[in-house]
Amino acid sequence: MCYTQNRFRALLSACVLSLIATAGWSQSLTWLGTLGDRYSYASDVSADGSVVVGGALNDANQPRAFRWTASGGMQNLGTLGGRESGAYSVSADGAVVVGYATNAAGQYRAFRWTASGGMQDLGTLGGTWSDAYSVSADGAVVVGSAQNAAGFYRAFRWTVDGGMQDLGTLGGCCSRAWGVSADGAVVVGEAYNAAGRSRAFRWTASGGMQDLGTPGRRESWAYGVSADGAVVVGRAANAAGDWHAFRWTASGGMQYLDTLGGDGSGAWGVSADGSVVVGWAYNAAGQQRALRWTASGGMEDLNTTYASLLTDGSSLWEARAISPDGRYIVGFGFNAATGRYEAFLLDTGFPRRGDVDRNGCVDDADLLQVLFAFGGRGYRNEDLNWDGTVDDTDLLEVLSHFGGGC
Repeated sequence: MCYTQNRFRALLSACVLSLIATAGWSQSLTWLGTLGDRYSYASDVSADGSVVVGGALNDANQPRAFRWTASGGMQNLGTLGGRESGAYSVSADGAVVVGYATNAAGQYRAFRWTASGGMQDLGTLGGTWSDAYSVSADGAVVVGSAQNAAGFYRAFRWTVDGGMQDLGTLGGCCSRAWGVSADGAVVVGEAYNAAGRSRAFRWTASGGMQDLGTPGRRESWAYGVSADGAVVVGRAANAAGDWHAFRWTASGGMQYLDTLGGDGSGAWGVSADGSVVVGWAYNAAGQQRALRWTASGGMEDLNTTYASLLTDGSSLWEARAISPDGRYIVGFGFNAATGRYEAFLLDTGFPRRGDVDRNGCVDDADLLQVLFAFGGRGYRNEDLNWDGTVDDTDLLEVLSHFGGGC
């Protein structure tokens, strides 16, 4: 503890002259454009909101995976020799992108992209195709779906050392893995059971594939999972056959999150601590709208909450992912200014940078929270850059924004 406190005092002394109290509440909506045609979608966002990935049509009307930054705009990541690609997930630091791309033979293949290595084909489970849907915070674990030698699609978990591992099913033919925890240990998705019903699952190496059930006794799919793997979100069919967003925990089971007044909804993503869920829902007029859910605020239409950021005629249709701290939301909608269907990046302004305890003020309490967790491993609120370790970088993040909102 003495060593940690000395490190803290040294950092405080070095940074005290640069502390600037920030005023105002920063909120913004950025339409990300396209690659030449009229359509794009955003699938995921890095921890600090600086990198967004997804898919867009180029000027030849071909789907392409993209990686977007404010300084560089929308970068076309290419293909594996074919005509199509799309990006579904990005590592916490924005350096690793995963998705699908076609090869020269026209086969769909899961890929893992880095700036230095380009687009890497992750192979299959013995069949001809695969898709990668999610990547761990450090970019080392990739999950998705791949065809096996028998022609069925199976959920997989891929690592550099172990390659592609078949995660099995719930007794049926097929499965898909849609999400993975920050450390890569927990995988979620959907799998068929012996009765031919598709069910949301949660997989671990020790426990295998767990059926998360469904309140409506029909079908369910899991799409997202919290950093520690404890909270799972997705959609499930009720007794009437309508799909509703859900949030699952081991203690509470599968909880329906309702709609926006219409007859359907779905959850795509969840914050690292499991408290904020994003997705889509139909409103009473039958329009699809991007949603955000919290226990205290319930189901929110992002078009209503952030109406001041939208130009007349523009609308947010679907929220596909949320940053670990819950500040940044990405998805797609209609940009009336360009007349195009475009990917968007929504900066909600909360929590502020360095606001560990989420009270709107970056102060001593935040410094102490990081200090007492200093040296600890794991993806949590004190780990402000989501690299898996609470260290100098996290302390400096608090110090550089000290006084903000107070």
